Amino acid sequence: MNNGELLTTDEAAELLGVDRRSVYTYVQRLEGFPQPERIGRTLLFERQALLDWRAKHPRRRRREAPPA
Repeated sequence: MNNGELLTTDEAAELLGVDRRSVYTYVQRLEGFPQPERIGRTLLFERQALLDWRAKHPRRRRREAPPA
């Protein structure tokens, strides 16, 4: 990991527009998702790596509920 700005899991979730648990899931299950550096129990993510990943994987639009 280079010396870019490092973000906590909460900050990474906010940057990506997902909840905190999703970030943990992405780390474990998504191939190509930026892997964090561990400092003790804290995960730190490189901000630019997250932005690059998001640019390649845009957010999905939520499905709208069918009309009643």
